[in-house]
Amino acid sequence: MTLNWLDVAPLSFNAMLLLERVQLSWLPGWLKEAELAIALHANPAVRWFFEHKCPEINDWVADLCSRIPPVDDAAVVRCAEEAVMRSVNDLLTYAVAPENYAAQEFLSYDDRELLELADFTGKIVLDIGAGTGRLTFIAAQARARAVYAVEPVGNLRHYLRQQAQLRQLPAVYAVDGTITHIPFHDQFADIVLGGHVFGDEMDAELAECQRVVKPGGQIIFCPGSARAEGKQHEYLLGHGFQYADFIEPPADHVRKYWKTID
Repeated sequence: MTLNWLDVAPLSFNAMLLLERVQLSWLPGWLKEAELAIALHANPAVRWFFEHKCPEINDWVADLCSRIPPVDDAAVVRCAEEAVMRSVNDLLTYAVAPENYAAQEFLSYDDRELLELADFTGKIVLDIGAGTGRLTFIAAQARARAVYAVEPVGNLRHYLRQQAQLRQLPAVYAVDGTITHIPFHDQFADIVLGGHVFGDEMDAELAECQRVVKPGGQIIFCPGSARAEGKQHEYLLGHGFQYADFIEPPADHVRKYWKTID
């Protein structure tokens, strides 16, 4: 599904220079190679950035640029640039206008969908893939001792810090990390949260979440999957999670999952 959180038409293709290394690593198999090659030929600084920011995609970039020749027509080039940027609309939104993401209707579900699953009072909480802080700020306002918003995108971490200050929530700390590389020691947190973050590398993701939870603590994925995502659902049930359905506005059927760690 093509997202439309951000109008890319006014953007320079140099906006791609704002992407993080981990995001660049996701591009092979995601972007249409012909459009990307045309755009990279016309923007050598962006190609240089890709190659030096994320060397693991160098062979892929070199291959597609060798197979697909440059184009001289400026209109064709711009069409390719905009097509690439539309394909990564979510990533550019995080980098350019995180407030656009925070305003999306699907994030306006009732806070009680999370609050009914745990008592956050005095707890140390990790929110993995925190984004603009939907779960982070629910936990912080529920009197958590500290909430560490683990987020790999630098501009989102900046946004989280700004919002924590505006909301007068000093116990919110934004830190770099991902669900497969959580930057805390074993048995660190009372509660690990994640919304729309679980499912790409399920074994590694669950193992890392379990590693950082104290005995007796909880892992909560809210939302954890859409009703149509059977693979994630069966996996989590098979690993001892409970679940409930709820509506993510305007009308998406999603599930939340929770488990207490023995």
